[in-house]
Amino acid sequence: MNWQGITVGYAITGSHCTFAEVMPQIKRFVEGGANVVPIVSATVLGTDTRFGTSENWLKQLKDITGNDIISTIVEAEPLGPSKLLDVLTIAPCTGNTTSKLANAMTDGPVLMAAKSQMRNGRPLVLAISTNDGLGLNAANIAKLLVTKNIYFVPFGQDNPVQKPNSLVARMELIPEACYAALHGSQLQPMIIERFHSA
Repeated sequence: MNWQGITVGYAITGSHCTFAEVMPQIKRFVEGGANVVPIVSATVLGTDTRFGTSENWLKQLKDITGNDIISTIVEAEPLGPSKLLDVLTIAPCTGNTTSKLANAMTDGPVLMAAKSQMRNGRPLVLAISTNDGLGLNAANIAKLLVTKNIYFVPFGQDNPVQKPNSLVARMELIPEACYAALHGSQLQPMIIERFHSA
């Protein structure tokens, strides 16, 4: 895919277990010629986990994109008036972020960026990663599925036996989903099988 001349907003929220999967996708955007603007939630900014330290992930993000990281509402607010982003992806998009987005809450930089993108009528692509996608968050996902200019990275159950409500996107399809969204299309099939029985 040729991303020359395209500015991609890449927002990361706190599904730490997927960070190792999404970093190569950010590289794909950059290698394709995109200008990638990194945006992180407060959880990403300040939480160390068994999957790595916040300092390490932030360094990777800045090294890959070559751009400063947007990490506050104040920094994210100009994205609306400037119409900087051609496409914005939230990948991974946690259940918490999904819920707030579906209910018009703007309490952090990622949600402010999403609000700005929707205000401008430009594509917003969600790569969900939530343990309650088929639980309480199912209603929120449904609201977003029918919202104009919101698209999804194909997703499915990742562990239906031990976590039957959990849904996770196929992170390797993030660039493809964003490319389709730029052209007004939902990448299909949207609901896929992530789990394979032994």
